[in-house]
Amino acid sequence: MPGHSERDDETGEGRVPTGIRSLIILEELARTGTPMTATEITAALGLPKPTIHRLCQQLEAEGFLERDLDGRRYLPGRRMREMAAGVTQFSSVFQERHAILERVSTRLGETCNIVSHDKDGMFYLDRVESRWPLKVDLPVSGRVPFHCTASGKLYLSSLRKTQRRTLIHALTLRKYGPNTLTAPEKLMAEVEATAKRRYGIDNEEFIEGMVALAVPVRDAGGRLAAILAVHGPVQRMSLEDVIGHLPVLREGAEQLAAVIDAEAAG
Repeated sequence: MPGHSERDDETGEGRVPTGIRSLIILEELARTGTPMTATEITAALGLPKPTIHRLCQQLEAEGFLERDLDGRRYLPGRRMREMAAGVTQFSSVFQERHAILERVSTRLGETCNIVSHDKDGMFYLDRVESRWPLKVDLPVSGRVPFHCTASGKLYLSSLRKTQRRTLIHALTLRKYGPNTLTAPEKLMAEVEATAKRRYGIDNEEFIEGMVALAVPVRDAGGRLAAILAVHGPVQRMSLEDVIGHLPVLREGAEQLAAVIDAEAAG
């Protein structure tokens, strides 16, 4: 942990350059090995609370921090993960979630992901790759669109209808795969169908030759906390095949929800 001489006092912020203060926050997060709230970071570093809140917000905006599933704690963001591969595998809670993901992937024999959303699209929190030599590689830290992915359409289906329509009409419905829906009304109809069946599908909409299935992970209040998804190549798995994985995926989602609720309660 940084010494007191490296910290700001309560009346000024000039003692340590802003960039170094930001690094000290990231260092403390990595050192503790668990997601932290801004209040916990303040207590650990002794920096003024407004400074911590401002810097955390800046680090989040720049992609160095992300909110954990409970929306309160910070964990390493995309840019921090790219700087230190594997840094997200640092907490016991993460390890528990990862173990569930491994079990689901092993049972299905395909690549499985835990997915969340931000204002620009969906992003992968964690992944377990299949052991098949033929697979579709997607970057763990990358963003994928709302409109042509199983997880993205599932997220859209969780919104109120007015929010859903507004967002869909604001999206750039770029064509990615042979079956991408590029007309807003067709996408609206598909998202409505997704809401009714309570799972999302991707039938070669994002990547040609790939199908995917996504189910919601809901917290104790019924809110969408994350999404559990599986994807694979059509050479090995048809759309009907991937939908057949629904019971296993939903069982995994229930297990993840229990972990998330326990984390929030703790």
